[in-house]
Amino acid sequence: MSKFGELIDVDIPVLLDFYTESNDQSVAMHPVLRDVAAALGDKAKVIKIDVDKNKELAEALRVKGLPTLIIYKDGEMKWRHSGEKDADTLIGIIQEYA
Repeated sequence: MSKFGELIDVDIPVLLDFYTESNDQSVAMHPVLRDVAAALGDKAKVIKIDVDKNKELAEALRVKGLPTLIIYKDGEMKWRHSGEKDADTLIGIIQEYA
């Protein structure tokens, strides 16, 4: 978990995408998240977390539905959503915390 703390305890927004390759909605979000990361550049981080490989973290954060999107800033959860979002909406939400 300490690695997770290092990931989220930064002064820019960090968007975490909890997904699995077997979930169609999760897979559909991959290009959307690439667009978000490209649009925001170094103003934010986009990190994909495979739930199958990170079961403990997913359980600790009570990730149930996929994809689950969570924004952290300075180590604090700022926003959370289960399900798909489009790139423009996500960019707008992330910029609120930039």
